[in-house]
Amino acid sequence: MPEKVIVIGSGPAGLTAALYAGRGDLDPLVFEGSQAGGQLMITTDVENFPGFPDGVMGPELMDRFRKQAEKFAPRIHTVDVSKVDFSQRPFKVWVEADEYETASVIIATGASARWLDIPGEEKLRGRGVSACATCDGFFFRDKELVVVGGGDTAMEEALFLTKFASKVTIIHRRDEFRASSIMAKRATSHEKIEVLWHTVVEEVLGEDEVTGVRLRNVVTDETTEMRTDGYFVAIGHKPNTDLFEGQLALDETGYIELRGDGSTATSIDGVFAAGDVADHVYRQAITAAGTGCQAAIDAERWLAEQE
Repeated sequence: MPEKVIVIGSGPAGLTAALYAGRGDLDPLVFEGSQAGGQLMITTDVENFPGFPDGVMGPELMDRFRKQAEKFAPRIHTVDVSKVDFSQRPFKVWVEADEYETASVIIATGASARWLDIPGEEKLRGRGVSACATCDGFFFRDKELVVVGGGDTAMEEALFLTKFASKVTIIHRRDEFRASSIMAKRATSHEKIEVLWHTVVEEVLGEDEVTGVRLRNVVTDETTEMRTDGYFVAIGHKPNTDLFEGQLALDETGYIELRGDGSTATSIDGVFAAGDVADHVYRQAITAAGTGCQAAIDAERWLAEQE
């Protein structure tokens, strides 16, 4: 007998979908992934999730999500899905050699920030290294910060950080931004923002927290060190959609395309997507949780229509 719904992924979207699907008597089977919990597992203080006036640590918040989901969706497995087949119903989902059939699927595999993978970056993540200004900017009041990137995201991050920082330096390897002209103009004309052109970061410096960056000018090959209190990477996110290439409609950057009718329906009837895997605009825990709720309700209604 096929499952009613399989949830692929965890994080706020996947676990909220599991909670709502469980409460909706769909008895969801949840494959949360071997790296369960999503990006909040590498986030320290979360101060912008409603209901936590004193803030909460990212891993603690995800632990609470999971415990609540387990009340209604007890079949949560910490394994990775290795293959899917959405070409016919029931849909097929594989975990290595084990095959599962399901009437519907909710995808909540999230997205991963792109990193430069330079020395110090991983070691100091959450201690001055960040890929989310709206998540962490508040902690850098009156500090000097650097933002790496040249697209609209980098401009948005830099401009947002000026609300808190005393100075923001955008570091870009070329001599012009890829960002839209209006965003580039806003950033370059801001009194708190400076730009270092033709420059790359080769190392993030610091033992217990970020104290500086080692830079290299790509024209002169000269290496210098610059003091900074925080290092923000804004070179984009990669949606975790490799599993669904050729199965679902994806946009040019790899995000799952939704129908555009306000629902979480994808290009395949009975397959729904929630959270950052389909959201390249907001990418917040609260919005991911909201779409997880939507996806479970959409799946429940769709299944009822099929019957």
